[in-house]
Amino acid sequence: MLGWKKTPPIRTLVGEGTVVTGELRFSDGLRIDGEVQGDVVASGEGRTLLVISEKARVHGKVRAGHVIINGSVHGPVVAETLLELQPKARIVGDVKYEALEMHQGATIQGGLLPLQADDKPGLKLAASATGAPDRGFSQPAAPNPLHKI
Repeated sequence: MLGWKKTPPIRTLVGEGTVVTGELRFSDGLRIDGEVQGDVVASGEGRTLLVISEKARVHGKVRAGHVIINGSVHGPVVAETLLELQPKARIVGDVKYEALEMHQGATIQGGLLPLQADDKPGLKLAASATGAPDRGFSQPAAPNPLHKI
């Protein structure tokens, strides 16, 4: 799975017959077998996994690291690492992904776009050891011995 050593555990389940209204935020893994009327968004710094099963319905935005869809999503989908569309996946909305696996039978009614660098979560760079701000290329370049004045 794109170099992952371990899949995040699914710690939360929205069971079949359950309807959740409002935004649903999760960390690690979430499996939806029921219905969500609202956005489903992964939060936190770690890897995330979202599984939308064959009987599941989501009416809202979907965003997570690894997204597996075999149900229905009405809204935009963003998969920050991998998007797997299984045979019964039905998406009405734009889809953005880092990597895509789409099985025969899956359908998308909307745009299909790879993530751009500015769409991805920003990297946090460690501060320099001295604490001095980086001034870029402030030193003049060494003279070229082959260039004559």
